[in-house]
Amino acid sequence: MANGLMTVSYIAAAILFILSLGGLSRQDTARRGNFYGALGMGIAILATITGGGVTGYALLLPAIAIGAMVGWALAVRVEMTQMPELVASLHSFVGLAATLVGYASYLDPNAHFTGAEKSIHEVEIFLGIFIGAITFTGSIIAFGKLRGSISGKPLMLPARHWLNLAGILASLYLGGQFLAAEGSSGLLSLVLMTVIALLIGVHLVMGIGGADMPVVVSMLNSYSGWAAAATGFMLSNDLLIVTGALVGSSGAILSYIMCRAMNRSFVSVILGGFGTGGGSTSSSAAASGGEVVSISADETAQLLTDAKEVIIVPGYGMAVAQAQGVISEITRRLRAKGVKVRFAIHPVAGRLPGHMNVLLAEAKVPYDIVLEMDEINADFPDTDAVLVVGANDIVNPSAQEDPGSPIAGMPVLEVWKARTVVVFKRSMATGYAGVENPLFYKENTRMLFGDAKKSVDGILAHIPS
Repeated sequence: MANGLMTVSYIAAAILFILSLGGLSRQDTARRGNFYGALGMGIAILATITGGGVTGYALLLPAIAIGAMVGWALAVRVEMTQMPELVASLHSFVGLAATLVGYASYLDPNAHFTGAEKSIHEVEIFLGIFIGAITFTGSIIAFGKLRGSISGKPLMLPARHWLNLAGILASLYLGGQFLAAEGSSGLLSLVLMTVIALLIGVHLVMGIGGADMPVVVSMLNSYSGWAAAATGFMLSNDLLIVTGALVGSSGAILSYIMCRAMNRSFVSVILGGFGTGGGSTSSSAAASGGEVVSISADETAQLLTDAKEVIIVPGYGMAVAQAQGVISEITRRLRAKGVKVRFAIHPVAGRLPGHMNVLLAEAKVPYDIVLEMDEINADFPDTDAVLVVGANDIVNPSAQEDPGSPIAGMPVLEVWKARTVVVFKRSMATGYAGVENPLFYKENTRMLFGDAKKSVDGILAHIPS
């Protein structure tokens, strides 16, 4: 492919990536945004492999075919509940690719740089490997925490922040040694720095509590983007630089939005310590004199049909139970009877930014009745019934009522202001953050115990079509 045609292809791909990000910002345009992104990546790959600088097609084409088949198989088979883990694992691939490309670029016998050009190239290699290594192991740990194979509790080692600082300072020292080395004699410094960066990635994410995992996913997304940008500088690939910058900056902005939704600073998330892993029984609220009142599925159905306004708050439990399809049908039947039904989405609901929006879109819930927290929070006092399906921390009144709570000051959905709140729970265990929830003991709260899917099936059976 001629250089001019490749440049045009790269510009077209970059424009498509920008359009993709714009499309993904809204539910009703997300499908189109996803198509733009896939088309842009297809153009980028085709333009790159047909460029004059690429050889060795006997190895390259089979590798592309294998990668495409693996990606297709994962995309078809993965459940929506597994999407956060999949995203984390894909971030690890980006980090590993950046690290390996960095070593390949450093050891390339055909690379001949001198003077300032050599120093700049080696800085690019150092940054690409450093960020890539942290992204690689950090994403693996995030995958384990999201999957549940690693505890959501933050790892609180003594002087853990000093350990991270020591690792960064040691890496900078080794970077100086690497830049001062002649020929390939800096390989040892590069390897030692990589080992330290891998350990930093592990320790960094291990020290972050389960409640912050949605932010961690977007943070690692940002890291992977900057690693890709550094790789683009190493390979003198303008499109990779632009794409990496887009991913890195959008991930950073998303992390900021998520942190603001949790009333936490980005630095406090990195320092970790929020979220101890759910599982213990809420006791302090019970000790204060509250009483749990249970409700049955048929009583809940009657409550919904008698209501004029209903708000449904979905959470990760809905995703695990695969209850979104039945909830969509309940919504359809209630609306047919004249009941105003809407959905309230908290920015950090689920284990991934936008997780609930995707689930509801998959279940064909109309986009116009799915509202963000800021759009619907003021409407709870005028709402007859609220269904909290698998959510916990995002509806916890302790955020406003208990200054000593770990989530004090966090913006939450104020469901307790509605006339009646029905909470779907398997048990009285705390949520993913391990923070007790006094909502369960309020006078207007009713607890519908059991599997969420069976509960909504029971409700649906008592709402005539």
